[in-house]
Amino acid sequence: MKRFVMAVFLMMVSFSLAEEKRDVVPAREGGKIVPADKMKAIYGEIKTPFKYGVVVRGEEKKLVDCPNVFRHGGKWFMVYICMNKVGYETQIAESEDLLNWKPLGKILKFADDGWDKWQAAGSLALCDFKWGGSYEPGKYDGKYWMSYLGGALQGYETDPLSIGMAWTLNPGEAREWTRITENPVLSRTQTDVRAFEKETLYKSQIIHDETQSLGFPFVMYYNGKIKSGYEKIGMAVSKDMIHWRRYGAEPVVANGEDKQRGISGDPQIVKIDDVWVMFYFGAFWKPKAFDTFACSYDLVTWTKWDGPHLVESSEPWDNQYAHKPWVVKHNGVVYHYYCAVGSEGRVIALATSKDLCGKNK
Repeated sequence: MKRFVMAVFLMMVSFSLAEEKRDVVPAREGGKIVPADKMKAIYGEIKTPFKYGVVVRGEEKKLVDCPNVFRHGGKWFMVYICMNKVGYETQIAESEDLLNWKPLGKILKFADDGWDKWQAAGSLALCDFKWGGSYEPGKYDGKYWMSYLGGALQGYETDPLSIGMAWTLNPGEAREWTRITENPVLSRTQTDVRAFEKETLYKSQIIHDETQSLGFPFVMYYNGKIKSGYEKIGMAVSKDMIHWRRYGAEPVVANGEDKQRGISGDPQIVKIDDVWVMFYFGAFWKPKAFDTFACSYDLVTWTKWDGPHLVESSEPWDNQYAHKPWVVKHNGVVYHYYCAVGSEGRVIALATSKDLCGKNK
């Protein structure tokens, strides 16, 4: 019996050590740059010059952030995060028309203990990424999935933050999702951590690449931070949504290289015809905070847009920051949800490709 127990113990130790040793998946080289005329055409398709206004406010003036919009069961839903006094929790709202939103409740709450006790900011995974598509979340292993940034310390984005996974059987319910691991799937302590993410890991989005063009079905994009506060966007890949390996030694989108400061973050991936489009926000390498995009043919080599911002500060409710995009196209209208910071605190606002208010706000 003692020999059996010792054998099990040694096997567990061996497995633990194997898990600790992680190598970066080498990135594919030689990706094509998206030409300027194609970039301009994409901009013309996705631009949203009309400010509709604030669509989601936090209860009791709490701060809300990071909208994720999807469709399920004939309704639209928005997953978003709320700063509840001491940390992030994740909530859900529903809508019939993409304009009027009804909060339903929490889906990731503060935990009793663990690495994610005081921070749980979720981002829905595996949504239909086709531009103008269904925007339905897909399943894997019979479940709907969410990645989330988590942390054990109280406060606003208190370092270190890591990335965890959770699942549910019904993404349209205001019910707690099941967190799948006792430890994060990506953290700064892992051996394959890259230079740009050694301080903390932020918001992520996961797509299902059924073609496995990179050798893996699941691809994650997220922004990481070094100690100076400089944030860049990198990639990770997985075969089972639980075990993740970093892809490539370098970030795929970065800005502000000349000053080594600023943020490129909160990526959302869609596909327009044969072009992958990454919506993301920039901050501090140009004035204030704003939403922009990059394009790719292969998910790895990204061409950054250097033209007009998609959303930027222009109204009282977003005069400090207009950032953190989630963009969908439905019935010929582009809806660009973003976090607005200004006269109404931190809220979620909307800009559109058509004037839905009867005037250009």
